[in-house]
Amino acid sequence: MLNENFIISFELIKDKINSINKYPFNLPIVQHLDKIELHSNVTFFVGENGTGKSTLLEALAVQYGFNPEGGSKNFNFATKETHSPLADFIRIAKGFKKPKDGYFLRAESFYNVASNIDQLDREESSNPKLIGSYGGKSLHEQSHGESFFSLFLHRFFGNGIYILDEPEAALSPQRQLAFLVRMDELIRQNSQLIIATHSPILQSYPKAKIIQISENGLEELTYKETDHYELYKSFLNNPEYMLSKLNIE
Repeated sequence: MLNENFIISFELIKDKINSINKYPFNLPIVQHLDKIELHSNVTFFVGENGTGKSTLLEALAVQYGFNPEGGSKNFNFATKETHSPLADFIRIAKGFKKPKDGYFLRAESFYNVASNIDQLDREESSNPKLIGSYGGKSLHEQSHGESFFSLFLHRFFGNGIYILDEPEAALSPQRQLAFLVRMDELIRQNSQLIIATHSPILQSYPKAKIIQISENGLEELTYKETDHYELYKSFLNNPEYMLSKLNIE
């Protein structure tokens, strides 16, 4: 099943860059970035820590109109101005259809989003409260994993663009499988997802494009060609051997 793209592609505006030796332009993902065509269902960005996945997703989200710390386009709080200037150097090609919903999830700053929701609900006297869109219970009164899943289950309405940075961060393996089901539901509701992840469970989703980032550049791979799949497979097939290689007895 293929949906219509809300974001068809994005590219780096290289002639605006003064120095490729300064952050964020010295990151591997930016050094090798030209133009990336996105899948209409799901595009995964995978790779080691420090390759620039989160920085790229942040820039894409900000250029599309989302708050740097996360949330929908209606969120405009700032706990601390730490986002990179990369968004100013990204050009997005949009599809003809506009999404009816959208959200940017940053695992590292979701606590700040939850706090902002509680604050807005305290300040606003009108009903229904904002937290109603997240399941009706304060996200701070749920476990980290429960709050993430409340977001996916209740706040994501479908027919939307969802940019997710490490959505598996708070999810158990069982919850990651449940998220695969939710992701498929959103796809069937004409949604497009762009995800940075380390999870081989999430990467198994069949209707997706996987782009692996390394020091050597950006490469589109099949699921079983990714480093994450190979490493997990090797470890689970023979943990004793892998531990011995790490000098762990």
